[in-house]
Amino acid sequence: MKFDSFISDIHENEWEMYGVEVYENGELTHTYGDTLETLHDIYSATKAVLSMAVGIASDEKKFDINRSVLYYLPKSKVENISNEQRSVFEKITIQRLMTMSVPDIPFLAEGDSFIDFALRCKIENPDERVFNYNNINAYLVGVALTEALGTDLGSFIEERIFKPLGITRFEYDRCPEGYFYGASGVKINVNELSRLGLCLYNRGVFDGKRILSEKYIDEATSIQQMNREGGYGYFFWKYLDGVSINGKLGQKCYVLPQRKLMVSFLSHLEGGSNMVRRSMEENILGIP
Repeated sequence: MKFDSFISDIHENEWEMYGVEVYENGELTHTYGDTLETLHDIYSATKAVLSMAVGIASDEKKFDINRSVLYYLPKSKVENISNEQRSVFEKITIQRLMTMSVPDIPFLAEGDSFIDFALRCKIENPDERVFNYNNINAYLVGVALTEALGTDLGSFIEERIFKPLGITRFEYDRCPEGYFYGASGVKINVNELSRLGLCLYNRGVFDGKRILSEKYIDEATSIQQMNREGGYGYFFWKYLDGVSINGKLGQKCYVLPQRKLMVSFLSHLEGGSNMVRRSMEENILGIP
């Protein structure tokens, strides 16, 4: 491993990198920058937190991802949509939303009610499975999970995910109607992002305590929907022989159990993170 060469690339290219952690065999071996102090927005890496919350609820039989999203959404919202829209959304399961396999849904919701906005989306062929990445899907999953649990999803995540992972300082966003905004908005530090990744790396176990079942981890991190990046699971991206947790401006956690490696970093890369990834692959993963 040429970790120093990776850091040299960061400096030479003036990449705005906040902090980096590398784990070998599940143990922290290399660090760079601020990994413990400053909280940063992880953007769409928030979806990984939501996926873990779904997994816990599914493991406890409180949430069925094969049900239509309408089964869980607030009845007052469902009753207000047209029969045509109801027939469309009855075909859209939680699993379809989590795999981003629903066509025609725009990226962002607008207005005072994101739920109403989402349920007004015109979907021409709801049976068609195509990769259509957006934040509305994740938001609806978060609302549905809130209703299924009968408790605030933010509080559930604090108690069932952040607390057992030792994540003590965090922030998260809510929508105009007060629901946990599961698509983005969580703020944590680099080490805390690594803790999410270690739970995947250890197949649902962290610090000797099981948080998620192996069954859910296997499903969530396997290819459920193909895309040009190589495949997508339940809010996780396929990467080489493992998976990655991704945020839009270079928020990354690469989880590679077969290689006995994990790499996390938080950054602000307006031009994307491809150059950083290539340097990481060459210098840390040993891929020419």
